[in-house]
Amino acid sequence: MNRFLFAWIAAAALLAGSVEAAEPDWDAVGKALGKTGAVQPGGIYKVPLPRTDLKVTLDGVPLKAGFALGSWVAFEPMGDQAMAMGDLVLTHDEVNPVMSKLEAEGFEVTALHNHLLRSTPATMYMHVEGHGDPVKLAASLHEALSLSQTPFAPPSAPAAQAAPEIDAAAIDQALGAKGKLNGGVLQYSVARKDEVRDGGMALAPAMGTATAINFQPAGPGKVAATGDFVLIASEVNPVIKALRGHGIEVTAVHNHMLNDQPRIFFLHFWGHGEAKAVAEGLAAALKQTNVQ
Repeated sequence: MNRFLFAWIAAAALLAGSVEAAEPDWDAVGKALGKTGAVQPGGIYKVPLPRTDLKVTLDGVPLKAGFALGSWVAFEPMGDQAMAMGDLVLTHDEVNPVMSKLEAEGFEVTALHNHLLRSTPATMYMHVEGHGDPVKLAASLHEALSLSQTPFAPPSAPAAQAAPEIDAAAIDQALGAKGKLNGGVLQYSVARKDEVRDGGMALAPAMGTATAINFQPAGPGKVAATGDFVLIASEVNPVIKALRGHGIEVTAVHNHMLNDQPRIFFLHFWGHGEAKAVAEGLAAALKQTNVQ
């Protein structure tokens, strides 16, 4: 279904009161996808699919799956239908089989690119979008991802070991935001103040429209940081200047969507060094953006 027609019909039905308020059967969606998720603010059902099978290093730092290898799919309900979006982490030889299957299933590939530089092995990031029955969308995504090595089963519990700690309180203070520790990764999600829409549909931050900043330990007192800033055009170069002025690499600038309003750019970065210095550089960049 054309996304604009889909959004118009769903919105009109909601305004007319002809669509029941009940949300989709998320248990059925999780079963069709092969992995369950959780409902996020805004009513978004989001399923993480971290590439725990991949062993990727960058500048000598082994990257945790939740740090830079976190595939995900999310569903935004509109009546009994949904918009599905995803960011799929794939190896080079997985890209074409997955893309072909998604195309056959009616999904759009909205972007394909790198997020990192110098990582070994290299990974690609495929952004996808689909509209329709959420259970059918989930089943199609499962079929496509089954052509990759993406794990669906929960990872086995790692052996207990003493891991370097991250001073979360100090980084919280520097960024002016509250992070969440998840599998040894300190994660931040910073929403924009302005609304982002796709094909006329308002997108909640959980659909990938919030700036994401992740930290993981990289030696005593040191961290690695990566993620992406969600920017309008006028913010792109001020953020680049702030990051580079603090020794943080800009690794990619690109789109993730095709029909976004306003036009949104996603700027990916890599920071590696003393925790305070990296956090202060990211805070300086955040100040150049219209975030909450």
